Amino acid sequence: MNTENKKNEHIRKVIFTGVMAALSYVVFTFLQIKITLPGGDATSIHLGNAVCVLGALLLGGVYGGLGGAIGMTIGDLMDPIYIVYAPKTFLLKLCIGLITGFIAHRLGHISTETDNRKVWKWTIAATLGGLLFNVIFDPLIGYFYKLAILGKPAAELTLAWNIASTSINAATSTIVSVAIYMAVRPALKKSGLFFTL
Repeated sequence: MNTENKKNEHIRKVIFTGVMAALSYVVFTFLQIKITLPGGDATSIHLGNAVCVLGALLLGGVYGGLGGAIGMTIGDLMDPIYIVYAPKTFLLKLCIGLITGFIAHRLGHISTETDNRKVWKWTIAATLGGLLFNVIFDPLIGYFYKLAILGKPAAELTLAWNIASTSINAATSTIVSVAIYMAVRPALKKSGLFFTL
C-alpha cells in the first residue's frame, strides 16, 4: 500500500471512529434503561458496549475501542449521576475494543478470511472475549472505585446490581454486535468501505 492510500485509509478510520463515538453516545445516553440504586447511585441496561465491539470488529481494536470509549465517556460526563465514573468508563471501554480487536484481527484474521463460518466463529469469540473482560472488570473496578470515592457501604450495596446489569449488557451486546457485523460486512466490502486489517 502506497503512502497516499495509507493516508486515505487513516483518514477514513478516524472518520469512522467519530461515527462510532457518536453512535455509542446516542445508544448509551438515549436508549438506556437506568436503574436508580440506593445512595443516589445508578446502573443501566444499554447497548453502548455493542457499538464499542462493532467498532473493534470493523476498524480494529484501537480505533474501535477509542470510538466506544469516547462516546460513552461523553455520555458519563453529561450525566450528573455518572460523571464521577467517566475515567473508569474510558479505560474499560477502550479495553473492550482492544481485546475484541486482538482476538478478531490478530488471532482470527476476520477481515481477510473468506470462509463465512470461520468469520462467524471468530466474531463470536472476539465479542465474547471483550465483553467477558467487561463483565469481570467493570463491577470489580467499580467496586474499588466506589470504595475509594463513596465509602464501603455504598460499594457493597451496588456490587450485585452492577454484576447483573453488566451481564445483561454483555449478553444483549454480543447478539446485537455479531448480527450487525455479519449483516454489514458484505455491504461494506461491496461498497469499498471495508477495512482489511
